[in-house]
Order: sequence, then C-alpha cells, then structure tokens
Amino acid sequence: MSHEITEHAPAKLNLALHVLRRRADGYHELDSIVAFASDVADELRLETAAAFSLAVEGPLAAAVPKDDSNLALRAARAMAQRWPRHFGPVHIRLRKHLPAAAGIGGGSADAGAVLRAMCRLFGFVPPREELHALALELGADVPACLHGRTARMSGIGERITTLPDLPETFCLLANPGVALPTAQVFGALHEQGGISGASLPDAALAAQPHAAALAEALRNTANDLQVPACALTPAVEQCLATLRGLPGALLARMSGSGATCFALFADALLARTALSTLREAYPRWWLAVSPLI
Repeated sequence: MSHEITEHAPAKLNLALHVLRRRADGYHELDSIVAFASDVADELRLETAAAFSLAVEGPLAAAVPKDDSNLALRAARAMAQRWPRHFGPVHIRLRKHLPAAAGIGGGSADAGAVLRAMCRLFGFVPPREELHALALELGADVPACLHGRTARMSGIGERITTLPDLPETFCLLANPGVALPTAQVFGALHEQGGISGASLPDAALAAQPHAAALAEALRNTANDLQVPACALTPAVEQCLATLRGLPGALLARMSGSGATCFALFADALLARTALSTLREAYPRWWLAVSPLI
C-alpha cells in the first residue's frame, strides 16, 4: 500500500445542458454532455495520517473552505465511514487552480479526485454501484467527476453513460470573475419559462470525426441556463461575444450555471493564440487552454 498519492481534478465542462423538468422535491432533471479539460485541474495529494485534515494552497485558495464543509474532506471521511475496514484517515493537500462556484466542477471535481485517490492509496476499489451511490450523496456533479471522461449525465446526475471519445479538440476557458449563484440562475430560468423539456438529440451523442463536426452537432443542443445567466449578469454575454469573435473559434457556450464560458478549437495553436489575445485584453479574467477528454 502506498503512503502518498497525487490525483488531479480536471475542470468539468457542460458541452450541452438541457433542463427537462423540476421534480416535486425541488431537484431538476437534466440531460447533459460533460467533458473534461485535462490540463486545467486542481491537484490533490493524499497521505495516510492519524486523523483527517486538510491544507489548501495555490493561486485560488482564498475562496475555498478549509473546515469540514470542504467537499474533498467530506469525500475522504465518507469513504472511511462507509468502508471502515478498508479506508482510514488521510491528510489532504489541495492546490487550487480552478475558480470556485464557476460552473466547471470546483468542489465536485475535487471530491471525485479524492474518491479515486482513496482507492489507489488504500488499494481497495469498492463495488462500482456502491461507490457511485456515495458520489451522488456528496453532490449531483460528483458521479460525473468521479468518471472523469466524456459522458452523458442525466437524471439529477445519477445516470452516467460513457460516450465515444472526443476528436482532438481544444477548449479555451474564460471566466469574467463575476458571482453567479446556481439557485439564482435556476430561478431566472423558471421566471423566463426557459425549460426546454427536450432530451439531447442522438446526433450530438454520436462519435464525431473531427472538432468541426463536434461543434456542428453541438449547435443542435443548448445550455438552457445560458440565457437566464446572461440576463442576470451581462458580463457573461460579453464574455460569450468575445469568444465567438476569436479567429478559429468553432463554438462558444457557457458551462453549467456559469460564469465560466468556453470556446472550442480544432487547433492547439489557434487556441493558445486566442488565449494570449484575451490575456492582454482582459487581464482580470481567469483564462486557460486545454485539450478535451
């Protein structure tokens, strides 16, 4: 058994997100295509310890809770509580690169990474269904982040279906640095009557030969939260308009409930050139480029 493990928590992108309906318990049923930015990630190091503890560092550490409300720490504790014969206390060192509450996974990505790391650290992998159920208890996005590959996420997040590998595609992520609480975005969605109720088309879920074909298939989908988010926060619409105008951008869309937006590119050089352009024009924005997986 290893005594220290490093695991990465890549940013989650909702390439498409349809809101189907609101359930009686207040949760929303979704139909979403999720992918991950492999080079844009938090880093977590876990080592066996006498008691559970957490240290947070990195450029975006200030916004992260350091107490027992932290989802990464909760995930580690939950593993030990559910399977006490196999898992024990750990010290977690979280290096934070992803902005919090930004529509790209955040704490859910960290929790999924901790679940994977605990299995590696202690040399035990629980039955898939049981581990998946524990992930869902931690949060609706955690099962997808535990999976960590392109997938269809449906229900309230409990149904994860692996999709074909994406063609070589690069994403430019941009967050204008505004607060956009998820509850407010869903509230605005209901006020505007914007629930599509439509499942994702089969063409968007099929294998695509190249990035341009992927973008074309995604044009027949939407992020149903994008319009209400733009109405609440004009900075999101400005960000999207800027991304759409970048040379080589195939598609621009908001991820999750925002405020992070992304543009898709077929070429790494085009994506990195666009990144340099935006860094000069918008020095206060959070920006990153990565291949998608």
